[in-house]
Amino acid sequence: MKYKIFIAALSLFSIVNMNAQEVQTEETKPEPEKKVYIKGNALLIPIGVVNLGLEHQITKNITTQGDILISPWKSFSGHELQYYSLSLEGRYYFDEAFNGWFLGANIGVSSFVLQKWNYWNDDPYPSKNEENVIFTKSNLYQKGYSFLAGITAGYQFKLSDNWRMELYGTIGTSQDFYKGYDRVSGKRYDEKPEGYNRSGEIIPYRGGVMISYRLK
Repeated sequence: MKYKIFIAALSLFSIVNMNAQEVQTEETKPEPEKKVYIKGNALLIPIGVVNLGLEHQITKNITTQGDILISPWKSFSGHELQYYSLSLEGRYYFDEAFNGWFLGANIGVSSFVLQKWNYWNDDPYPSKNEENVIFTKSNLYQKGYSFLAGITAGYQFKLSDNWRMELYGTIGTSQDFYKGYDRVSGKRYDEKPEGYNRSGEIIPYRGGVMISYRLK
């Protein structure tokens, strides 16, 4: 009888000890390595536009990213193209962070002095606030700021141990507040000569080919 009690106690002790070891191993198990990548948009570099970002891993599948875009062109092929933006994004990778397909939610702000593509012709443009004043459409440009929000989709893959390549695009809403000017006379051509015009549209507003380097 004593022998049976001893065997039962020994078995119970072994089970408790194994469980304790498992708990201790789980508690002392190091956290997953959190990677950080710095990246640049290779698609925009040839036209002198800088787009840099920093992506930080939060969990196995989730990352956050901040990026800036700087287009300093007062005149690019005869058109104003000064555009400065800052965006923040949360991403979910279906496989694991920095690998494979991902979806993201993006918000951003921008400041611009540019000429919209539909003003790239010499059609006459009647002033919206002065009678008998006709502008040439190709001389008109817009100055203002935007608030942006959209959905990003993309794919990231490994080039080497420390390098990644990413193809991505973002589509969403752009809420714009701007003033319209004639570059020849300096006059406002739009409907609100003392304030901002407002427009909102659904457009693709980010995209390209990012080359990333691992910082840690």
